[in-house]
Amino acid sequence: MKVYESSDIRNLALVGHGHAGKTSLACALFFTAGATERLTTPDEGNAVTDFDEEEIHRKISISSSLAAVAWQKSKMNVIDTPGYNIFLNETESSMIAADSAVVLLDGVAGVEVSTEKVWAFAENFRMPCVFFVNKLDRDRSDFERAVGSVHDAFGRSAIPVQLPIGSEKNFNGVIDLIRMKAYCYSAGGNGKGKESDIPPPYQEAATAAHEALVEMVAEGKDDLMEEFFETGTLPVEHIVSGLREEMRERRLFPILCGSAAQNIGTDLLLDFISEILPSPLEGTKLTAAEGDRQIERGVTPGEATSVFVFKTLADPFAGRLTYFKVMSGTLRNDASIANMRTNQQERFGHISTPFGKQMQAIQELAAGDIGVVAKLKDTLTGDTLCEKSSCVIFKGVQSPEPSIAYAISAKTRNDEDRLSVALHKILEEDLSLRFYRDPQTKEFLLAGNGQQHVEIVCSRLKGRYNVDVELHAPKIPYRETVRGAAQVQGRHKKQTGGHGQFGDCWIKLEPLPRGEKFEFVNDIFGGSIPRQFVPAVEKGIVEAAEQGFVAGYPVVDFKVTLYDGSYHDVDSSEMAFKLAGRKAFRAAMQQAKPAILEPIMRVEVETPTDFAGDLMSDFNGRRGRISGMDIKGNTQLIRAQVPMSEMLSYQNDLISMTQGRASFHMEFDHYDYVPTPQADKIIAAAKSQMTHAEEEE
Repeated sequence: MKVYESSDIRNLALVGHGHAGKTSLACALFFTAGATERLTTPDEGNAVTDFDEEEIHRKISISSSLAAVAWQKSKMNVIDTPGYNIFLNETESSMIAADSAVVLLDGVAGVEVSTEKVWAFAENFRMPCVFFVNKLDRDRSDFERAVGSVHDAFGRSAIPVQLPIGSEKNFNGVIDLIRMKAYCYSAGGNGKGKESDIPPPYQEAATAAHEALVEMVAEGKDDLMEEFFETGTLPVEHIVSGLREEMRERRLFPILCGSAAQNIGTDLLLDFISEILPSPLEGTKLTAAEGDRQIERGVTPGEATSVFVFKTLADPFAGRLTYFKVMSGTLRNDASIANMRTNQQERFGHISTPFGKQMQAIQELAAGDIGVVAKLKDTLTGDTLCEKSSCVIFKGVQSPEPSIAYAISAKTRNDEDRLSVALHKILEEDLSLRFYRDPQTKEFLLAGNGQQHVEIVCSRLKGRYNVDVELHAPKIPYRETVRGAAQVQGRHKKQTGGHGQFGDCWIKLEPLPRGEKFEFVNDIFGGSIPRQFVPAVEKGIVEAAEQGFVAGYPVVDFKVTLYDGSYHDVDSSEMAFKLAGRKAFRAAMQQAKPAILEPIMRVEVETPTDFAGDLMSDFNGRRGRISGMDIKGNTQLIRAQVPMSEMLSYQNDLISMTQGRASFHMEFDHYDYVPTPQADKIIAAAKSQMTHAEEEE
């Protein structure tokens, strides 16, 4: 591919709800533009931008993928993004490299939950957007209903610039309201429409829609408004320039239509992208740090070279692939620039333009262009690299905390040896994953945005790195505490043939506020216990607390005051006082009303309002407490506090209750008492497990 000037580049993200047809549209665009020899589809497993083995198997986009295509005088870097809730963090982190977004709508469903989420991402980036109503060839599709859902969700600043010809299985063309021409297509054809006059049955509707479009464009600029009042219309070139300017300022959002599956309207979409969508010179600005200053900075061709890394891919053959956007200057092959995070020089050997999994070598990339390079040493997603003469650091997208964790274990010893290295490579690629060891349960946990997310990671471990793992629900990290106070003696006395063992201590045990863990107070006066033995008493208490009392879980949130005791000049030792401390602790626990604590999770659910009542009832059934609700458009945010033990299967239950239209986020909030019926079950299970372990020994 040739080198393009910044003004001739278009960076666009295809975004929308899952199954709106983003990947199918990308395939149709590539075929229409002549980049592929046939119309590929995700269902056939040969889509350019869904090349990962898991994407082919599941027929959904899991991560963002890029492909560059030439149309007319423009180079278009198309970013095909996921639409499912659990993968939307990948969508947001890739949109930062785009300068505009094409928001896809299903012609049957209209605006859906993920549509509103990606719209919010675009708002945060101040990104121009165009809607594309897809799948108008399907049964029950309705362009006007889809437009109405856009108006309900996002306001009247969205306006059609195209109308469909025909409907459902008879959909076969598009009316261009800018030039007032009709374009007819053959289903599954080459994507090139045949231009004609608008058919008579559509003349009246097209004229009314054209007038509404011209009036809205004219309202955005004084000179266009004057021209409109004088002539009653605007010439095509003024409509185009007005659209371009109002889109850049997010005052107007055009609505186009077509069918990716039948390749209808894709040539007009390509024309629209080339003619009206902004170049990187006019596109998204990123937050950046220059020294101590925070600034908003866009693409600047005339300055020293700088690039921003927005995606990392772990390829088992090519190694680490780094996707980047040139933010300033020109990046040439074999350039060496510094990573601002590590202060190390990185060499950009063999830079390429991506086309799905294929890489097309290129000698240089202008400011605003997107490229990929293999085998950078220490560069990760979110890094900025630039010439040291002009240091700047661009701010990336903050990855969300995972919503759910599963215990993960290797199936064999060989798998165990390779697991850490393989997971490290996947973690570099997916910043929303976490891998850690729970210090209490001693389990290794893999946390992600949902069960499917974690399962996909396990499949990749097997497919890419031949590492077999098992997933299971994590152990609940229960804890124990006390509700009351106790004053007891702990006395350890043992006589042997030589020196004996003697330690004697009096302690007061009382509860602490939740989260205070443990406090030890030495209140010994008069030397009843020598100073050197006091730490041994504390150590004995701490060790006993770690082993638990009623169910074997660590005891927390208690205070121990050591206030008296006695010792023997010969037989006392650190070991004797440590054992005395253990005995004192156990004696105190019998009197101090021991109780079990469970982790309470802070849960936030985003759901269509239709399901809100059922979800709140479900939380009540899970011993949850609703802590707040907010409504935004057709979406309701429910906040609740729910015991962790009740949330282990929530991902699948939520999908079932809402047909996959809701998403949730969960994080630890606090510990609270377990009600007596559940506590009795936990204690019984713990005793049964201890008995079983003793029998095996």
